[in-house]
Amino acid sequence: MTTFRDDTDTHPLLDYPGYKSTRLRHPKQPLIALPQRLTETTAPILGEDRLGALDHDLTRQHEGEPQGQRIIVHGHVKEDDGRPVPETLVEIWQANAGGRYRHRWDNWPSPVDPNFSGVGRCLTDKAGYFRFVTIRPGAYPWGNHANAWRPAHIHFSLFGRAFTQRLVTQMYFPDDPLFFQDPMYNAVADRDPKAAQRMISAFDYESTEEQWALAFRWDIVLRGEEATPTEEPHA
Repeated sequence: MTTFRDDTDTHPLLDYPGYKSTRLRHPKQPLIALPQRLTETTAPILGEDRLGALDHDLTRQHEGEPQGQRIIVHGHVKEDDGRPVPETLVEIWQANAGGRYRHRWDNWPSPVDPNFSGVGRCLTDKAGYFRFVTIRPGAYPWGNHANAWRPAHIHFSLFGRAFTQRLVTQMYFPDDPLFFQDPMYNAVADRDPKAAQRMISAFDYESTEEQWALAFRWDIVLRGEEATPTEEPHA
């Protein structure tokens, strides 16, 4: 029989004192587990025909090239025992090289890049492998606390076989000087320092492409002792 460790302490608190927005966002009542019926488990079908040819390459989605350092972000999605998770939809979104999102509510004085939308997606292959080409995002200010800056990061969303099966997390870059004051990173680090390290990618020189792009490797483990922390409540 397969059993899983209770990994509640690995994941961040739903109401973390250092992250002001969680005061309004977190549930005020105990969570209720709802059964998944036929509708939730059979649709939508997240197949290859729903992916565009350039959805995985954020540097070629417009007529011109985006500004910034081109990078490759790749890795595997795994179960806790190392088994690959094939054909799962991986989506990413991020700020541009100047640290600005292409969003109407992001209006701090950093230029919008007309050649960078900051969103991409792909399906993992049979080995659970995913690969994106993108631009290294910049840090950006936000109003959480005095002189608050978010470290460079890329948001990841992973879907199972249905739209109700979704996990959301963030990937950071190694040696970022802003970890010390980032409440999202520290919400995990305060509970499990090793889990926080699992959100940080590794520079991958072997996968760097000459005169084209640097590479960073980041594996995502769905559950168990080596699980990647997510924004979803776990039990």
